[in-house]
Amino acid sequence: MALPNPSLQNRNLQLDFFRGLALIVIFINHMPDNPWFWYTPSRFGLSDAAEVFVFSSGFASALAYGRCFEHAGLWLGLIRILHRCVQIYSAHLASFVLLALVCVIGNRWVPEMDDIQRLNIAYFFDATQQALYELFTLAYVPHYFDILPMYLVMIVWLPIFWVLSRLHVGVALACSVALYCASLHYGWELSADPASSRAWYFNPYNWQLMFFTGYAFGAGWARVSVKHSWLLALCLALVLVSIPLEHESTYTQIKFWGELRASLTPWLDKSHLGVLRWLHLLALAYLMHHVCNWRPQWLSGALPRSIATMGQQSLRIFLFSMVLSYAGGIWLDHLGRETWLAAALVNVSGLGLMLLTGQLMAWLDTKPWKISPTAKLAQGDNSDYSEQLTAPYRWGNQALALPCLIGLAALPAVLTNAQRFSAAITPDLVVQLHETDTEALQQVEALLPEAETGKVIDSRQQL
Repeated sequence: MALPNPSLQNRNLQLDFFRGLALIVIFINHMPDNPWFWYTPSRFGLSDAAEVFVFSSGFASALAYGRCFEHAGLWLGLIRILHRCVQIYSAHLASFVLLALVCVIGNRWVPEMDDIQRLNIAYFFDATQQALYELFTLAYVPHYFDILPMYLVMIVWLPIFWVLSRLHVGVALACSVALYCASLHYGWELSADPASSRAWYFNPYNWQLMFFTGYAFGAGWARVSVKHSWLLALCLALVLVSIPLEHESTYTQIKFWGELRASLTPWLDKSHLGVLRWLHLLALAYLMHHVCNWRPQWLSGALPRSIATMGQQSLRIFLFSMVLSYAGGIWLDHLGRETWLAAALVNVSGLGLMLLTGQLMAWLDTKPWKISPTAKLAQGDNSDYSEQLTAPYRWGNQALALPCLIGLAALPAVLTNAQRFSAAITPDLVVQLHETDTEALQQVEALLPEAETGKVIDSRQQL
């Protein structure tokens, strides 16, 4: 099967590329105790992949849903928004269930590492009924799973933001800024854990500013020229100054940078989207936009196009990367983190799987199992499609499917044998435990007086 090049027509290639790049960084950052974490952009700048992901999501929402509202009207636009909300909500629940399963498997594979405690989802296993209800109502949002609920809230608010923009663009933007300031002033939060009263890590009242900033640029409300040299110098200065502020070895060893960072702590808060993080992302976006306009051909390479393909499949790749990153952390527990080779093997393997999955998703979106009549006529074929399925085509070209068919056919037998194997082991274990208990009781009887021995025998008979 030859994977086709992704279609980039009518799409913003820069947007797709940086969304894909953010997914790569999120995969690395989400892997527990990943040595590569210390070389990601978050260690050298005020903003990180979360800001890029939310900003680009807002930008993409303007291209998708903003145009839908304008062309199809508010009612059909709301239907599309509702459909997207169902997708995001389902992805959130699926990610939790899959990662809970990964943690259970990890605890069996590497018993010395308690992945359930490390992911901080012990509450779900300790009080499953209550936690399940709170999980579905978004009252229980563990740290690792908080970006999709925040994104869901952004999508829910999007129609309101669009309606306000019909009055005036300034009204919509002013409401976004006012909500951000009011949240900081009044301390508005959403509960993420009823047991500990912990709030959502990504406060949607604050992070909506980043989302709707991206929306404003995507809708064309805010335009910045790349010809302003002073703006380029200002953005470059902000990005360069942020490096020692976030580079741990620098601000912990140099007193000046440590004190400056401590004084700016409220402006660097990630949970509430500190203003400096917002400004840093805008400066970084301006610099990257300038670079892309200066050398646009570099995005046409094979690797950038593959990364852009991941960006096109952002929700599915994000869900896959969350599970993959934690599974990679368990694999690192098994291999050990002492050598760079183990970390390179796990990270490169995971990134390769993400790139392949992006290509696969793009290929599936083309619905290759369908052959349109237009395509048949373009090929000069007027015959019935069923007549084309000759014996050489069916058995020759489809030979690659035979191993899959054999595997699917053998799966019930494998499961049956596994159950028989478990059933065969269980009686031996029971007998072994019973014999061990009998020997222990015999030793106790030898040490006890005769009267006490009778009591032990009676107790054993009752058991």
